[in-house]
Amino acid sequence: MSTRKPAPATKDDWLSLLRSVRLPQGMWVDGAWTGARSGATSPLTSPRDGQVIAHTPAADEDDIDAIVKSANKAFLSGVWSRLEPRERGEVLIRWADLLEEHRDEMALLVALEMGKPVTDAWSIELRTTINLIRWYGELADKLIDESPRGRGKALAVVTREPLGVIAAITPWNFPMTLSTFKVPAALIAGNSVVLKPASQSSLSMLRAAELAHQAGVPAGVLQVVTGSGPVTGAALGRHPGIATLTFTGSTEVGKQLLTYAGESNAKPVWLELGGKSPNIIFPDAPDMAEAIRTAAWAISFNSGQMCTAGSRLIVHESIRDEVVAGVVEHLSALRIGDPLDPATQFGPLASRRHRDEVLAEITKGIQSPAKLVLGCDQALDRPGWFVEPAVFVDVDPDSRLAQHEIFGPVLSVLTFSDEAEAIAIANNTDYGLGSAVWTSDLSRAHRLSRSIDAGMVWVNCFEEGDSSVPFGGRKLSGHGADKSVHGLEKFTALKMTWIAL
Repeated sequence: MSTRKPAPATKDDWLSLLRSVRLPQGMWVDGAWTGARSGATSPLTSPRDGQVIAHTPAADEDDIDAIVKSANKAFLSGVWSRLEPRERGEVLIRWADLLEEHRDEMALLVALEMGKPVTDAWSIELRTTINLIRWYGELADKLIDESPRGRGKALAVVTREPLGVIAAITPWNFPMTLSTFKVPAALIAGNSVVLKPASQSSLSMLRAAELAHQAGVPAGVLQVVTGSGPVTGAALGRHPGIATLTFTGSTEVGKQLLTYAGESNAKPVWLELGGKSPNIIFPDAPDMAEAIRTAAWAISFNSGQMCTAGSRLIVHESIRDEVVAGVVEHLSALRIGDPLDPATQFGPLASRRHRDEVLAEITKGIQSPAKLVLGCDQALDRPGWFVEPAVFVDVDPDSRLAQHEIFGPVLSVLTFSDEAEAIAIANNTDYGLGSAVWTSDLSRAHRLSRSIDAGMVWVNCFEEGDSSVPFGGRKLSGHGADKSVHGLEKFTALKMTWIAL
């Protein structure tokens, strides 16, 4: 395992690294950099200053067809799929070690491509990525098949086998973390993987794939392609050579991918989509100051660009004023700035288009009966795609502010008078991903955990977990699970073998 060194300490340190870093030179296909056959490229703009920092290939249907066939050839060759699980796991552990060794470079790429503060990219995104790859690497040879007992004249064996070529399409908000929610699980199961990261944040996973190859992932087993969703993503969704497609992103695109699967080979499509997570605070929260601080963090971390963002703060009416005042104080104190400055706590939104969409939602909120107590609907006057956090109170549970996923730093505060009303408000959404409950009453914590219609419930915390527990939702938040042993299920097929004795 690589020895961990501290992150660069100053903005000048990061700028010095920026001058020396080599950006990926194309798509990662068959163990080498390559462009689109047409030569077409798309500009990649950094949200920190609005400058174009790279041009990535724009893969079309012909490119995807060739890449999927190459991935399937690698799968059928057995160079990876028939490797001993322990050997596959050792490769993933070496990959994690290389990512640790290049952690500064990887964090810089994440900060450049999507605007995440570089300290968050280094300490949170890279930590999660490295830990998850290593965890799956260590798990690889510890999984067991089944042999049901009690059959005197037969032997039954239930095994899990790799599916073939897996397509993974991942979003821009956590370009490395959400890709590694999927890729290492698919790899240790023995599959080949074609990954399409979001077009605006593909650099980090392109470089990560190169490091995976250096670690021992054979050519053709992990391909990273670039291009737009309507062209490149659609080509993956429709390709009959894809055995399973896994997607994290918007609900609208997830629905479209289901259609593409139905139009082609009826491949399974596993979806992790949006959210409108309720964060419920009762008066008996064990540490009210911590609950308030966390509520502010839950809507401001990653500039609010999280499917699990605590965008609905549901507070008991007796403590509303205290909680709102505390949240506003924390949000007002955030240091907004250049993501390459280690002192920055709150970076830009990921693109000009997304910034304008978030500002339009704030404008609609201002025009509603709700009251804006922090923020405005104007962009900050500085280079890059910056907005201030916004907080609305007196929000109607049925209003757009409470129902629509804004995917930005916009907090809606709602109040309740009793437990039943809190549950009703929490479940009054088409989404069902994350949720949180703050209370000292153990029975209440269990009651709400059972009653809230969501895939994840955090009690007296928010957004906690590790590699051993699943991540996933229900309703319009999708289905299936990433992470943990359960994250392997969608990348394998059950086979029953019955042997007559």
